[in-house]
Amino acid sequence: MAIRDAVSADGTRIVYRASGPETGRPLVLLHGWAGNLRCWGAAADDLAQRYRVIAVDLRGHGYSDDPGAGYDDPKAWAGDVAAVLAAEGIDSGAVLLGWSYGGIVATDYLATEGSAAVAGVIYCGATAHIGRGVPGAAPGPAMEKAIPGVFDEAAGRAVRAFAVFGNANTGPGDDKGPDAQRLFGGSLATPPAVRKALFYRTVDNTETLRSLDIPVLVLHGTEDPVVPVDNGRYIADNAPDVRASYWEGAQHGLFIEDRARFVGEVSAFIDALA
Repeated sequence: MAIRDAVSADGTRIVYRASGPETGRPLVLLHGWAGNLRCWGAAADDLAQRYRVIAVDLRGHGYSDDPGAGYDDPKAWAGDVAAVLAAEGIDSGAVLLGWSYGGIVATDYLATEGSAAVAGVIYCGATAHIGRGVPGAAPGPAMEKAIPGVFDEAAGRAVRAFAVFGNANTGPGDDKGPDAQRLFGGSLATPPAVRKALFYRTVDNTETLRSLDIPVLVLHGTEDPVVPVDNGRYIADNAPDVRASYWEGAQHGLFIEDRARFVGEVSAFIDALA
């Protein structure tokens, strides 16, 4: 396992963790809003048994730079992903896996850079778009209730707002408590201004989805209160070559809620790629 960094087109330093066999197919993990590369927990370790897992800290998150700009620019997000791929010498065969907001970042990359370096894309509890009135981009009830408190600079108000998510990122069960605390901690460690900036953009990637020439996998919980399942269905309805798995009763953090199923379905998709 190695912690590395890459410099994006606008000079932003992007930190990432690479693990797994050097000869394995590259699997690039793009976390969600107010997350970091540690959010994947043991699922990343499981996948690294077979694949070259590259877990990225998005700009402004984790140990990556906060440039104070670029959060509303698809080209900036695409440049971040492109920089990581270039740093790892990856010019073909990669799989992008975006959780939640990471699905927007993955689609920004495909819209800007195309799919030459990518063999497939996975959307996990994700949306490909953002903005009021944009199809397939509606926020879930937990997200609506948490805003604007999660943008607050006052720690107490921010903590109370994040508490609205409850078990959404882990699923029910006291055994997931340490995972929940790890995720909440990562969210609070993300600067409030960054948390806010990510929502002040509008992008409709429908045409990008419709023109994709690579396979797509959609994984989505039917009871996701953060990113509604209809957003996942929208991706599945518009991508030409798609497989969809809707987890009955599951919520937002599928890789924690049922790690074995998540790893199994992701692995089956990757192994079926040409």
